[in-house]
Amino acid sequence: MSAGTWIAVGIYLGVMSAVSAAVTAADKYSARRGLTRVPEKTLFLLAACGGSVAMYVCMKLIRHKTKHLSFMLGLPAIIIAQCGAVWAAHALLFR
Repeated sequence: MSAGTWIAVGIYLGVMSAVSAAVTAADKYSARRGLTRVPEKTLFLLAACGGSVAMYVCMKLIRHKTKHLSFMLGLPAIIIAQCGAVWAAHALLFR
């Protein structure tokens, strides 16, 4: 893969991480004020699209959804699956 590809992947993951953390913080804000919440499906979709690590760290830092087993087990599971996908892609592309 070229350097440009790696830069594009880094930018994509950076943007997804920032969006995931921001949406998580916005949901916490909404929860505390009784406003309309972000659906859990949306949070999981953002995590699956590349923002899982940032979302997990943000949730731990702001103590949001830390009692929801689906998030405390689901996000690490997504992270492990994403690491496996990166490893498999690397093994296929660079053997």
